[in-house]
Amino acid sequence: MDYLKSLSKIFKVKDLRKKILFSLFIFLIFRLFAHVPVPGVDIQSLKRLFEQSQLLSLLDLFSGGTLANFSVMSLGLNPYINASIIMQLLQLVFPKLEELAKEGEQGREKINQYTRYLTVPLTIIQAFGMYILLRNSNIISQVSPLTLLSIVASMTAGTILLMWLGELISEKGIGNGISMVIFAGIVGRLPISLAQTISVFDPSQLRNIIIFVVMAVVVIVSIVVVTEGRRPIQIQYARRQTIATSVTSYIPLRVNQAGVIPIIFAVSLILLPATFGKFFETSPNITIAAFAQNIQRLFDPTGIFYNLSYFLLVVAFTYFYTTVAFNTKQISEMLMKQGGFIPGIRPGSPTKSFLNYVSLRVTLFGAIFLGLIAVLPSIGQGLTGVTTLLIGGTGLLIVVSVVLETTKQIESHLVMKDYDTFLKRR
Repeated sequence: MDYLKSLSKIFKVKDLRKKILFSLFIFLIFRLFAHVPVPGVDIQSLKRLFEQSQLLSLLDLFSGGTLANFSVMSLGLNPYINASIIMQLLQLVFPKLEELAKEGEQGREKINQYTRYLTVPLTIIQAFGMYILLRNSNIISQVSPLTLLSIVASMTAGTILLMWLGELISEKGIGNGISMVIFAGIVGRLPISLAQTISVFDPSQLRNIIIFVVMAVVVIVSIVVVTEGRRPIQIQYARRQTIATSVTSYIPLRVNQAGVIPIIFAVSLILLPATFGKFFETSPNITIAAFAQNIQRLFDPTGIFYNLSYFLLVVAFTYFYTTVAFNTKQISEMLMKQGGFIPGIRPGSPTKSFLNYVSLRVTLFGAIFLGLIAVLPSIGQGLTGVTTLLIGGTGLLIVVSVVLETTKQIESHLVMKDYDTFLKRR
């Protein structure tokens, strides 16, 4: 009953109602384009290929479920996400970009524009690479240069359109547009995955299904706890008045500072050996073909070596991204300029060392958690034998994170509305 009251309250707020309806309208457009296929592709053979490969299934996850249909949006937002990561890395290399990022809203807008420009060539490269992969897998036949150009152009236009739709959600809708688009793709596939699970249901597998459900609930609860987890670092600011006073605040250091970004990094690297093996397994050179086949066996998604490598890559990238996002040197300098200090810690280098000490230990738990989430499909399949994508830890991480973020935005809109109403009454 309280839930229905809260829902009715949300739709009574005009601005919030418009934002939610606009986001739903964008979702509808996205799902319509997600079913517009690129011509010349055997869709049934393509779906069988994705069912046999966890790596391709994970890429399909980040594309919002469009890659398995090989639609005009089949690359999804992967090129845009990669471009964003590259721009963040370039800020560490080029001081001018770092200064631009510190110029506030105007500087961030310029960096976003550079990211859009970089997305175009990355999309072209990935579209061509996807064509080569499908051709080697006999999913798509050899085509003329003009047809190939049309395929690459269609996929590039689809990604740019999807990027624009995501930015429209961020600007006029509710939530982060990029995350919301991926969220819509995952949720849109849930009925299909559930139907597939029910269609192959065997009463003898009831025990495994129960284990599967329990694992899913435990994972969801864990994601909520870790996502909301904070390690507050106390900060005091001294103020000179007639009577000496101090103001206390906190730096809320998140347990999962990097979000799902380390998994995207790790997927990009762990996919390279298998892709190499797929390209050269049919090579006329016997030595190269044998080497490529050995690489494929070594990086089998169900194997120990693959999952251990995947786990370690996620942990390493979590530390790397957290170091970039939580710049302890910049924070310590800012505190010193503002007259702030951590109780018991001297300003300057000691503050930086203390922040590094705390950050590394808090990040360790978050990194291990993300690593376990990344290899969860293999663990779940080994324990239960259930191969449905519903157990995908990465998908659950994205869905739960987006729901939490969007709920907070809705709550802030409602609080602001109540505050405005209170001021008008006064």
